[in-house]
Amino acid sequence: MAEDLTRQSERILSEGRALVRDNQTGGRHRRAVSIGQGSARLKTRNLLRRAGFFGAALLAILASVTAAGLVLDGIGFTGVVIAFFAVVAAAILFANFPKVKVPRRADLTKTQDARTLVARTELWLEAQRPALPAPAIRIVEDIGVQLDALGKQLDHVEASHPAAAETRKLVGELLPETVDAYGRIPAHLRREARGGSTPDEQLTESLSKISREIDQVTRQLAEGSLDELAIHTRYLDYRYGDGAVPSLAAPDSAPDTQPENN
Repeated sequence: MAEDLTRQSERILSEGRALVRDNQTGGRHRRAVSIGQGSARLKTRNLLRRAGFFGAALLAILASVTAAGLVLDGIGFTGVVIAFFAVVAAAILFANFPKVKVPRRADLTKTQDARTLVARTELWLEAQRPALPAPAIRIVEDIGVQLDALGKQLDHVEASHPAAAETRKLVGELLPETVDAYGRIPAHLRREARGGSTPDEQLTESLSKISREIDQVTRQLAEGSLDELAIHTRYLDYRYGDGAVPSLAAPDSAPDTQPENN
């Protein structure tokens, strides 16, 4: 019994120290920042939607105040106060609603468009980030940057391309399954070593492997562009030579070679 209490106390102290370190290193700010452009784009779209709702609410309030003023021959001080509080209520409401809808893991695989899948996976990863250990969080943030690069390459890939199918499997299945499996482990067991490593370490190692695989897929998709760039570079080297810069200035006038009349 005493041993159990000691282990529980050590676990609580360990988690408390981890939380303090996370806050000291800007953990709250890090969780608020998008890990990639795809998730940031979805959040911006949500903010614009909120702004549209708030604008519509303001127009409705203004129309109501105007109609009341015409009917009642003025709304008086009470009407002004009511209109003011209506605007404040609308501002508070649409500052928090509608929320950015975080996709469920099971819904990620239902996304057919590969680039949309990348953005939605970034958003899903951000929601899981607070529960991850610090080393895994850094890798997740790196993966966000990699997913942005992958999404740009997917703009030039047809949905039937094998790389698109590989992306859906890697980003929509393997990556979320790895993070989700870690989340199902009780918090007090995540730092206990089993088989030579802790679940925290296993998660970090698995995410590192997935990160390298995402980078490999991105490089494979970019091979065509890289080949085009290499061909263009070789052409420039052949056309102008090493270090040669073509002059854009007009040539000097030809010297007068006519003999002078003596």
